Amino acid sequence: MAATMLRSLSKLGRPSTKLLLGHNVLSPGCALLQNRQKQWQPDVEWTEQFAGAVMYPTAVNEKWTPPPWNDKDPPAEKEVSNLTINFGPQHPAAHGVLRLVLELSGESVKKCDPHIGLLHRGTEKLIEYKTYLQALPYFDRLDYVSMMCNEQAYSLAVEKLLNIQAPPRAQWIRVLYGELTRILNHIMAITTHALDIGAMTPFFWMFEEREKMFEFYERVSGARMHAAYVRPGGVHQDLPLGLMDDIYEWCKNFSIRIDEVEEMLTNNRIWKNRTVDIGVVSAEEALNYGFSGVMLRGSGIKWDLRKSQPYDKYDEVEFDVPIGSNGDCYDRYLCRVEEMRQSLRIMHQAMNKMPEGEIKVDDAKVAPPKRSEMKMSMESLIHHFKLYTEGYQVPPGATYTAVEAPKVRALSVEYKDKLCSHQSVRLRLFES
Repeated sequence: MAATMLRSLSKLGRPSTKLLLGHNVLSPGCALLQNRQKQWQPDVEWTEQFAGAVMYPTAVNEKWTPPPWNDKDPPAEKEVSNLTINFGPQHPAAHGVLRLVLELSGESVKKCDPHIGLLHRGTEKLIEYKTYLQALPYFDRLDYVSMMCNEQAYSLAVEKLLNIQAPPRAQWIRVLYGELTRILNHIMAITTHALDIGAMTPFFWMFEEREKMFEFYERVSGARMHAAYVRPGGVHQDLPLGLMDDIYEWCKNFSIRIDEVEEMLTNNRIWKNRTVDIGVVSAEEALNYGFSGVMLRGSGIKWDLRKSQPYDKYDEVEFDVPIGSNGDCYDRYLCRVEEMRQSLRIMHQAMNKMPEGEIKVDDAKVAPPKRSEMKMSMESLIHHFKLYTEGYQVPPGATYTAVEAPKVRALSVEYKDKLCSHQSVRLRLFES
């Protein structure tokens, strides 16, 4: 039986070795190998024709013609117009309310049409119906990054009309907080500029210091920004105990922060590529356009009202006025950095020279009485009520007062007619 089965299997036959080998050759891997062997490989003669430079025409390629853009339209020259975009009016890079209609060619701004007046409040008209003390908070909001400098311009103008002068301690406090405000403004200018062109770290570093300065504002006036602290005749209240010590410690540490920011930006290749020779304003153009502040000094003109027309106690402090040479964005950045260092220098002198004494003028018709007297004396209470409701009157006349604000030259032109009971103020802010 077993032998019969073996004979039957031998008749059917098993796959031969040739068929098995053939099956192995026809596997996908082997088939791919065979196809590669059949493909044409470049020989030496074929590669030699590409050994020379391809830019030289030959008998073959000089007859080639560029293909058309499509089957219907042949290539043609076309004029490409500049791109017009709207920047603002509410844009995070504007750092305020601003609208610019920009005409761009690539990354270059060819034309700019600014739309101003989006923050117009009618301040000059509103002041006409306020007393001299009630008009003070309007000046905090003119440039809401340079609050006390605006108050200082207004207070000096009113003091000129009244022919009075603030006490020495009040003047030194004004100088101290005026330079603190200057640093506040320059921090905003430098760090937001860096943020707009790609550097985010200085913004967070310096805004931490800016919050500390707002605390100094709050400790002396009760408000972080709109302080209404510098008033005609002096300042609102004296410095609290321990404030000057804290300001002194902050000044020592802040110079290190300036070094850190300069280490990151001043010699940075990307920062210099985006600021050097950008926004160049020559000295002649700066004068013709009426620039002031950092814009004027960045173009090489040494003009600072704290030096040329000193007010309060600026004639008793020593400081240098930095100027630029090229009038570009990089020079203006360097001027602002150096001005922060000079402001620290002025603040140290103001704290060292701060005298004791009154912080308001000794004139009962201008300065309100002390609260301790007001609670004990009926006359002082009446006097306080009349000052804050009716205010005080100034003699007829006009005055022109200018201060060196951080980014503008703040002017306050005030006049009062003989027949008019209310004041009239004309304001001018020369942008820098």
